[in-house]
Parts: sequence; C-alpha cells; structure tokens
Amino acid sequence: MTVTANRPEVSVHRQQAAGLAAAFGIGALFAIQSRLNGGLGELLGDGIPAALISFGTGLVILAIVAALVPGIRRALGNVWRAIRDPLNAGGLRWWQCIGGLCGAWTVAVQSVTVHVLGVAVFIVAGVAGQAGSSLIVDRLGLGPAGRQGFSTLRIVGAVIAVVAVVLAVSDQFGHPGRLLLAILPALGGVASAFQQAINGRVAQTAAGGRHGAVAAGAINFAVGFAALLVVFGIDLALRGAPNALPGNPWLYLGGACGVIFMSVAAAVVRVVGVFVLGLGTIAGQLIGSLLIDLFAPAADKPVTFPVVAGAALALVAVVVASLPKLRRDEPDRPHSPTSPAR
Repeated sequence: MTVTANRPEVSVHRQQAAGLAAAFGIGALFAIQSRLNGGLGELLGDGIPAALISFGTGLVILAIVAALVPGIRRALGNVWRAIRDPLNAGGLRWWQCIGGLCGAWTVAVQSVTVHVLGVAVFIVAGVAGQAGSSLIVDRLGLGPAGRQGFSTLRIVGAVIAVVAVVLAVSDQFGHPGRLLLAILPALGGVASAFQQAINGRVAQTAAGGRHGAVAAGAINFAVGFAALLVVFGIDLALRGAPNALPGNPWLYLGGACGVIFMSVAAAVVRVVGVFVLGLGTIAGQLIGSLLIDLFAPAADKPVTFPVVAGAALALVAVVVASLPKLRRDEPDRPHSPTSPAR
C-alpha cells in the first residue's frame, strides 16, 4: 500500500527532473544556433537575410512534418477553431499565437550581434532580460501552468541569476560600445519569456503532448517568417542585396535547431513552468556558449574567469529556483492550467 501511494510522487519528481534536463539541453542548443546564425550573418554581411534563412528552413521542416503526421494537422485545426471561438474554454486569444515575432527578433539579433560580441556575451545579455521577465510572466499566469507566486526561493533564484550575469560580463565594462550593443539580446531575453509562455498555451490548446508542441512550433515559425520577410523587403530596398550564400552547409542548420528547441520548450513549460524553464535554459546557454567560445569562437575573445564563474553561479540559481517544484509540500504550486490569461 505504501509503495503504491508513493508512485505518483516519484513519477512527478521524475517528470520535473526530466523537464529540467530538457530545459538545459534547450539552452545548449540555443547557444549552437546563435553561433550558426551569427556566422551566417557575418558572411552574408547582413543579419536580416540570415535570420530569414533560419526561420525559412525551420518552417519548411515543420511543414513537411505536419503534412506527414495527421495528429499535427488536427492540432493546428484545434488552434484555428479555438481562435475563431471567442468563448472557447481554453481561453486562447489571437495574440497568443504571435510568439513567432519574439523568435524573429531573437534570431535577427543573433545574426547581427554574435560575431561582434561573441556567443558568451550574447547569451548572458539575453539571460539578463530573461531571468527577471520569466518570473513576472509566471506571476501573471500567461503560461499554461497558471499563476505562480513570488515565493522566497523563486526570488532568490532570480537574484542569483542576475548576479551571475553581471559577473559573467564584468570584464566587458571597459568596452561601453559592446555593452550598448548587448541591449539588443537583453530585449530578446525579455521577449523569450513571453514567447515560451504563450507557445505553451498554444500547445495546450492544440492537443497537448508532442503533437500540440510541434503545432505550436509551426505557428511560431510561420509568424516569424512572415515578419522577417517584410523586414527583409525593407532591408533589400534600403541596403541592397547581401553577399553570396556561403558554401558551408553547417551554417544552414540554425532553423533545424530552432525547430527542436521550440517544440521541446512548448512541451516542457507545462511541466516546470516558465520561470524554471527559463533558468534551466540559462544554465544550458551559459555552459554551451563557454564551450563554443573555447572550441569554435565567433569572435576573437578569450574565455575569462568571470564568464566561467558566472556560468557556475547560474547553475546554483537553477537549483535554488527548482526546489519549489521538486518538493511536494511546497505551497508554491501553479493554479489550474486551464485558467485564462489576463
């Protein structure tokens, strides 16, 4: 009897641990995408077409998958019906389907700034915006896990994450131009928390599970590609054509990376919430960016002790912020996941 009663609790703990591990992997993959898109933007001489290529390849992949999998097509139909019905039970609104605008901004900034800042500085700048905004997004209940309060551990985790970022970029304080450019990925970090939350809502309305997550990713890529196509048209008129496409095939895998981590994030956010997902990806981003700057740097900048120390401190922040999720007796649990966003 005792063993049977403990099984649900063990299962929940395993789900939380698996979700946190997936969040870490998402962050590492995002760092790889940043390196690829930054390199493509540098060779093209323009970050906008690089971002368009990244979103375009991702959209093609998802379109093929949706055409082959009936469950994904049904999930997309569920989203369309939910948007058309203003009184739908899931509370989905049209603006909750525009997370792709946030993704388009992030990918465009990757392509423009990574070859100047380096992957590590780009990542920690985005982290600065993401850490605080994820906490606020969870408090407002924009994600599918519902409203989550400002518990002591969650606030401490956010503060540690911000301190980790400041430490990681402390050796850049003597270069105000680079710090000013870092504002762009910081704004991308703010947008990322909002994007993860509403993509989770879309996945929940679509079908739940992997089909809903992939459908949310497809909508994300379609919206982002449309936005970047408009921006590219303006960029083409003002700046002219970019450089010739480079021959290195690896540089065109940014879209595939995006397909993987956007779909996984839309599924994982339902388990761990926006805040813990954000901190898990922060740790993955920081460590992944360190390895990239060590072995495949996008800019000629050494990996310094402050950056390494900041990455280690970010891991501490993940553990601290995850404790409420990993303890069943913690009162900081989400409200009903079907409560509508406000």
